[in-house]
Amino acid sequence: MSSLVTKVKLKQIEQLVEKGRRFDDRGLMDTREIKIEQGVIEKAEGSARVFLGKTEVLVGVKVETGEPFPDTPNDGVMTVNAELVPLAHPDFEPGPPDEKSIELARVVDRGIRESHAISTEKLCIEAGKKVFVVFVDVYVLNHDGNLIDASALAAMAALMNTKIPNYEIKDDGELKIKQGYTPLPMKSHPITVTIGKINNKLVVDPGQEEESVMDSRITFAINEDGNICAIQKGGSSFFKPQQILEASKIALDKVAELRKKLNW
Repeated sequence: MSSLVTKVKLKQIEQLVEKGRRFDDRGLMDTREIKIEQGVIEKAEGSARVFLGKTEVLVGVKVETGEPFPDTPNDGVMTVNAELVPLAHPDFEPGPPDEKSIELARVVDRGIRESHAISTEKLCIEAGKKVFVVFVDVYVLNHDGNLIDASALAAMAALMNTKIPNYEIKDDGELKIKQGYTPLPMKSHPITVTIGKINNKLVVDPGQEEESVMDSRITFAINEDGNICAIQKGGSSFFKPQQILEASKIALDKVAELRKKLNW
């Protein structure tokens, strides 16, 4: 697409938003169609693939044993990594994680961690010595906007699909893995909603072209009780206090709507 055509299209997006409409015929508060598939990676302890419109994200969960952090000796460990697969978008390049992938992993991690989604105390095998470590790996397969919400949904769906091995501690203190698995102990199922700001208009679930013109974005992770557990602001511009309050109300309403659709 030439730069001239791109500028014309972006201008059209801005003009439509001013009129309360969007380039893909959605309303400003409408989310694209969501499709979730669980258990898609046979060798992983848990996995899920999410389609948010044309955005596609795959998440695999691996569970291993390791040492706890010194300041939380009775809790298991969770870590989130994100990879922007080069085939997903022309701007994604092979190599070590860049700022975009690092931010994506951190926002997904924060929503899970701050909502206490995983009962980490139940992942403790031997206090201060051995715990289960949960690795959440996010792979962006196709980028058509709003990677945060798609990745957060995929990560949560994968964790809900995750199983940890049964085990016992032998008399000599050794860990013995037994047959069978137990579902990953979960306490909460947060849902993340991202809202973009285009010319002072708020839009839910911004698409890729909308992201090109939006001034900034704000992301909310919200649990079943309607509590906002984490907030992340991105972009070069700012939100006025009233806009943050308005965005939070929109996010709370949207999460309630999504919970009914997803049956979470």
